[in-house]
Amino acid sequence: MTLEDLQDDVEKRYAEFGEDLSVSLDGETRNELAMLSVALDPEDADELVHRAVHMLFQSMVDRGQLDFHLRSSYDATYDEYLSGMTFDEMTGGNQFPQAEDNDDRRYQF
Repeated sequence: MTLEDLQDDVEKRYAEFGEDLSVSLDGETRNELAMLSVALDPEDADELVHRAVHMLFQSMVDRGQLDFHLRSSYDATYDEYLSGMTFDEMTGGNQFPQAEDNDDRRYQF
């Protein structure tokens, strides 16, 4: 898959989510959400879910896990997604292809 596939899939999934997302909670998640709700006293539980998604996203970006998953599925990184160009396109690496032959003379004077 390519960067274009990633962009298409993100847009499609974004549209599927819509404004409201119904999520079922298991007992452990419900208990943790209740504890956080008591401790942080947000206006509603939705605010905690928003924070949780932001924290998970940032954590995955910071640790390189998002790039790992994107690279393995789409052969792209989050930075490439944001810029709309692959690394080769950004650096011009695809404009000047290197010969595949062994260039041993490069280091000779």
